[in-house]
Amino acid sequence: MNTPNMADPTESAVSAAPRRRVAVLGSPIAHSLSPALHTAAYRVLGLNWEYTAVQIGEGELDGFLDGLTPEWLGLSLTMPLKHEVQPRLDILDRVATLTGAVNTVRFGDSPVGESDDSTAATAPRPFSGYNTDVPGLVRALAEAGIDRATHVTLLGAGATAASALVTAAELGAETVQIIARTPGRADPLLDLGRRLGLVVTVSGLPDMAAADRVSDLVISTMPGDAALQYEFPAALRADTLLFDVGYAPWPTALARSWAAAGGRALSGRTMLLHQAVVQIRIFLANDPFLPLPDEEEVLEAMRAALDAPAGGTAPGRAVEG
Repeated sequence: MNTPNMADPTESAVSAAPRRRVAVLGSPIAHSLSPALHTAAYRVLGLNWEYTAVQIGEGELDGFLDGLTPEWLGLSLTMPLKHEVQPRLDILDRVATLTGAVNTVRFGDSPVGESDDSTAATAPRPFSGYNTDVPGLVRALAEAGIDRATHVTLLGAGATAASALVTAAELGAETVQIIARTPGRADPLLDLGRRLGLVVTVSGLPDMAAADRVSDLVISTMPGDAALQYEFPAALRADTLLFDVGYAPWPTALARSWAAAGGRALSGRTMLLHQAVVQIRIFLANDPFLPLPDEEEVLEAMRAALDAPAGGTAPGRAVEG
């Protein structure tokens, strides 16, 4: 006797739930791995959510936000929008306040689903801003066996460098040496270091090659396709972990130099993974500290999506969300 086909009750419940929309915004954005990561997680969680990548350049964010309809739940932000969004926010979390960079926006709850009246898009909704780069980097380093570092070297002085500096403080750092193409750009990082209780020094790229350089950890926030004229000492590269937030193309020039010295270099893909988990916590419960249901299963599915063949090798950063 043939058993009649029955619909999966879980799938039925998902399809019956109001659809929610989430996206990663930035420029460039075509290389982003975030849609694959989030979609894999939503499938495990049984969420009727759609996550896409949207090209939004500098000066275009306000128009996008003004056109949002009620089914929109939140956004991931990458460059150049991490600072531009801040005037639109009603609430900032501690890390976003410290770093001055927001990579996650959660919209306040509003009724969704019964009416598609476009005028609902104009109803005021509170916007909350978060920085999940720091917990993402802390979790990625812990996965690599790094849960403490006394002396940290930070390469770069852009927006992601502020998150790396807060990460150094989270790891118990006492000193942070910042090496930047333009040392003057690091002035805000000096101020942030003082607020974090860190001894921070700044120098130019030629200082990379200083033979007496000592470091427990090197974090690079330089663009993945950056070509560097100088190299860290071979002994440091052999003995010290490099965490390079770049992931496309990989390996970066810096990672290749680490490999040439027999050292270990990690890409920012694991940072992307872990910051995305924290983002999903925020989108689901508006709480970065509340673990997801079946979070280990969610992580496993996201890792599989991350390891799947990717389309596109445009230069990018792991810090998208």
